[in-house]
Amino acid sequence: MTAADRSGDGVAERRAAAFFDLDKTIIATSSAFAFGKEFLNNGLISRQEAVEIYMTKASYMLTGHTSEQMDTTRDYLAQMVTGWSVEDINRITTETMRSVVTPAIYAEARELIDFHKRHGRDIIIISASADILVEPIARELGIDIIVATELEVVDGKLTGQITRYLKGDAKAEAVADIAEAHGYDLEGSYAYSDSATDIPMLAMVGHPVAVNPDRALRKYSQENEWEVRIFKNPEPLIQMPNAREVGIGASVVAGVTALAVAGVWVAQRIMRDGRSA
Repeated sequence: MTAADRSGDGVAERRAAAFFDLDKTIIATSSAFAFGKEFLNNGLISRQEAVEIYMTKASYMLTGHTSEQMDTTRDYLAQMVTGWSVEDINRITTETMRSVVTPAIYAEARELIDFHKRHGRDIIIISASADILVEPIARELGIDIIVATELEVVDGKLTGQITRYLKGDAKAEAVADIAEAHGYDLEGSYAYSDSATDIPMLAMVGHPVAVNPDRALRKYSQENEWEVRIFKNPEPLIQMPNAREVGIGASVVAGVTALAVAGVWVAQRIMRDGRSA
């Protein structure tokens, strides 16, 4: 199908699109944290920052992040990358893509992307992660259109300022803007995400699909009869740094891992007890 495809009565059909969230939808990890070890190895982050990144990643992979947690992570990462060279980031992500992110791409997501391409639908990645991290993943998947969080760059370096944050309603607005610019038929389009924060985006299309949904999105999908899909290949991995990578004792690494898992467990208990009170 092309933009010029016609129906039997000679009336031009509007093209449809497939909008994909990235983290835990296309990839079984977080793009914001995936390159943490590589940034450490290249001297962009400290050992302490590496541990903090891995702890945040463990929490995210186990239970997901609320809107407030996403904002906190956004602010922390924006501060951390201040002064980083865009050239260095592009080099590191390009050189390590095949070993760091490619193995974490869901086979089911690849198949689904290919399916939509065969049916003439444009594929768009729409992500709250920084565009500088989303772009190399999109290239790996052969996707030309991305809409992602944008970071300010001055003289080739990140300033720490966020010029566009793509979360929640902002994703829905981006979908509307893209649809208007490209003439997409949203009723005939698809959208995929794992997070309840993306409900506004999913509600924009005629075919919303919850992929590996968090609890809130699963509940909302059931109530609104949205399709739910479970991607399993590969299994999401929560990899904590080993002692050699961060230069601290193995017992400390074990403690960090235990704290991350225990913290998630306690949070879940508190939420559950609060609901039952």
